[in-house]
Amino acid sequence: MRNLEIWRSSVGLVKRVYETTRTWPKEELYGLTTQMRRAAVSVPANIAEGVGRGTPRETARFSQIALGSLYELDTLFEVADQLGFAVPSELRQTVCSLIRQTQAFTQHQRNNARQLDPQATRHKPQASSTHLPPGTATAG
Repeated sequence: MRNLEIWRSSVGLVKRVYETTRTWPKEELYGLTTQMRRAAVSVPANIAEGVGRGTPRETARFSQIALGSLYELDTLFEVADQLGFAVPSELRQTVCSLIRQTQAFTQHQRNNARQLDPQATRHKPQASSTHLPPGTATAG
Protein backbone atom coordinates (compact mmCIF):
# COMPACT_ATOMS: atom_id res chain seq x y z
CA MET A 1 0.00 0.00 0.00
CA ARG A 2 2.87 2.38 0.71
CA ASN A 3 3.72 2.11 -2.98
CA LEU A 4 0.35 3.68 -3.92
CA GLU A 5 0.80 7.34 -4.83
CA ILE A 6 -2.81 8.08 -3.87
CA TRP A 7 -2.21 6.74 -0.35
CA ARG A 8 1.06 8.66 0.07
CA SER A 9 -0.53 11.88 -1.18
CA SER A 10 -3.48 11.50 1.17
CA VAL A 11 -1.14 10.94 4.15
CA GLY A 12 0.63 14.15 3.15
CA LEU A 13 -2.75 15.88 3.04
CA VAL A 14 -3.43 14.82 6.63
CA LYS A 15 -0.18 16.40 7.75
CA ARG A 16 -0.99 19.67 5.97
CA VAL A 17 -4.53 19.76 7.41
CA TYR A 18 -3.13 19.33 10.92
CA GLU A 19 -0.56 22.07 10.33
CA THR A 20 -3.19 24.44 8.95
CA THR A 21 -5.76 23.87 11.70
CA ARG A 22 -3.14 24.19 14.45
CA THR A 23 -3.28 27.99 14.06
CA TRP A 24 -7.09 28.20 14.24
CA PRO A 25 -8.90 29.51 17.33
CA LYS A 26 -8.96 27.12 20.29
CA GLU A 27 -12.76 27.34 20.49
CA GLU A 28 -12.87 25.50 17.15
CA LEU A 29 -10.81 22.57 18.48
CA TYR A 30 -13.92 20.44 19.13
CA GLY A 31 -15.83 21.80 16.15
CA LEU A 32 -14.56 22.52 12.69
CA THR A 33 -10.93 21.63 13.47
CA THR A 34 -11.75 18.13 14.70
CA GLN A 35 -14.22 17.46 11.89
CA MET A 36 -11.70 18.55 9.28
CA ARG A 37 -8.94 16.43 10.77
CA ARG A 38 -11.20 13.37 10.95
CA ALA A 39 -12.25 13.77 7.32
CA ALA A 40 -8.61 14.07 6.26
CA VAL A 41 -7.52 11.00 8.25
CA SER A 42 -10.43 9.04 6.81
CA VAL A 43 -9.02 9.27 3.27
CA PRO A 44 -5.78 7.24 3.63
CA ALA A 45 -7.39 5.02 6.28
CA ASN A 46 -10.17 3.93 3.93
CA ILE A 47 -7.81 3.44 1.02
CA ALA A 48 -5.63 1.26 3.25
CA GLU A 49 -8.58 -0.73 4.52
CA GLY A 50 -9.86 -1.38 1.00
CA VAL A 51 -6.46 -2.49 -0.25
CA GLY A 52 -6.00 -4.58 2.87
CA ARG A 53 -9.17 -6.52 2.17
CA GLY A 54 -7.46 -7.91 -0.90
CA THR A 55 -10.12 -7.71 -3.60
CA PRO A 56 -10.72 -5.08 -6.27
CA ARG A 57 -14.39 -4.91 -5.31
CA GLU A 58 -13.61 -4.07 -1.67
CA THR A 59 -10.84 -1.69 -2.71
CA ALA A 60 -13.32 0.15 -4.94
CA ARG A 61 -15.92 0.27 -2.17
CA PHE A 62 -13.55 1.76 0.39
CA SER A 63 -12.06 4.12 -2.20
CA GLN A 64 -15.58 5.42 -2.76
CA ILE A 65 -15.83 6.11 0.98
CA ALA A 66 -12.48 7.93 0.82
CA LEU A 67 -13.89 10.00 -2.04
CA GLY A 68 -16.82 11.01 0.15
CA SER A 69 -14.37 12.17 2.81
CA LEU A 70 -12.54 14.27 0.23
CA TYR A 71 -15.79 15.99 -0.74
CA GLU A 72 -16.55 16.53 2.94
CA LEU A 73 -13.11 18.05 3.41
CA ASP A 74 -13.59 20.37 0.45
CA THR A 75 -16.89 21.54 1.95
CA LEU A 76 -15.25 22.09 5.34
CA PHE A 77 -12.57 24.20 3.63
CA GLU A 78 -15.34 26.34 2.13
CA VAL A 79 -17.03 26.74 5.52
CA ALA A 80 -13.70 27.63 7.14
CA ASP A 81 -13.00 30.16 4.40
CA GLN A 82 -16.45 31.72 4.86
CA LEU A 83 -15.76 32.00 8.60
CA GLY A 84 -12.46 33.79 7.93
CA PHE A 85 -10.06 30.97 8.82
CA ALA A 86 -6.92 30.66 6.72
CA VAL A 87 -7.11 27.82 4.20
CA PRO A 88 -4.14 27.75 1.81
CA SER A 89 -5.19 27.52 -1.83
CA GLU A 90 -2.61 24.75 -2.40
CA LEU A 91 -4.46 22.66 0.16
CA ARG A 92 -7.72 23.01 -1.74
CA GLN A 93 -5.90 22.23 -4.98
CA THR A 94 -4.47 19.08 -3.38
CA VAL A 95 -7.96 17.95 -2.41
CA CYS A 96 -9.26 18.54 -5.95
CA SER A 97 -6.33 16.58 -7.36
CA LEU A 98 -6.94 13.73 -4.91
CA ILE A 99 -10.62 13.70 -5.89
CA ARG A 100 -9.65 13.11 -9.53
CA GLN A 101 -7.07 10.47 -8.56
CA THR A 102 -9.52 8.68 -6.28
CA GLN A 103 -12.22 8.66 -8.95
CA ALA A 104 -9.78 7.11 -11.43
CA PHE A 105 -8.49 4.61 -8.85
CA THR A 106 -12.03 3.58 -7.92
CA GLN A 107 -12.99 3.09 -11.56
CA HIS A 108 -9.84 1.06 -12.18
CA GLN A 109 -10.69 -1.21 -9.24
CA ARG A 110 -14.28 -1.59 -10.46
CA ASN A 111 -13.00 -2.60 -13.89
CA ASN A 112 -10.69 -5.16 -12.27
CA ALA A 113 -13.57 -6.51 -10.20
CA ARG A 114 -15.74 -6.78 -13.32
CA GLN A 115 -13.06 -8.75 -15.12
CA LEU A 116 -12.75 -11.16 -12.19
CA ASP A 117 -16.51 -11.55 -11.65
CA PRO A 118 -18.74 -9.88 -14.27
CA GLN A 119 -21.90 -10.68 -12.26
CA ALA A 120 -20.63 -9.03 -9.05
CA THR A 121 -20.73 -5.45 -10.31
CA ARG A 122 -23.41 -5.63 -13.00
CA HIS A 123 -25.99 -3.47 -11.18
CA LYS A 124 -23.63 -1.07 -9.44
CA PRO A 125 -23.74 2.62 -10.51
CA GLN A 126 -20.57 3.92 -12.06
CA ALA A 127 -18.57 6.77 -10.51
CA SER A 128 -18.66 9.87 -12.63
CA SER A 129 -15.59 11.99 -13.12
CA THR A 130 -17.83 15.02 -13.48
CA HIS A 131 -18.50 15.31 -9.74
CA LEU A 132 -15.81 17.80 -8.78
CA PRO A 133 -16.14 20.68 -6.35
CA PRO A 134 -17.55 23.89 -7.86
CA GLY A 135 -14.99 25.96 -9.70
CA THR A 136 -12.65 23.00 -10.18
CA ALA A 137 -11.15 22.53 -13.60
CA THR A 138 -11.62 19.04 -14.96
CA ALA A 139 -8.41 19.04 -16.97
CA GLY A 140 -5.47 17.27 -15.51
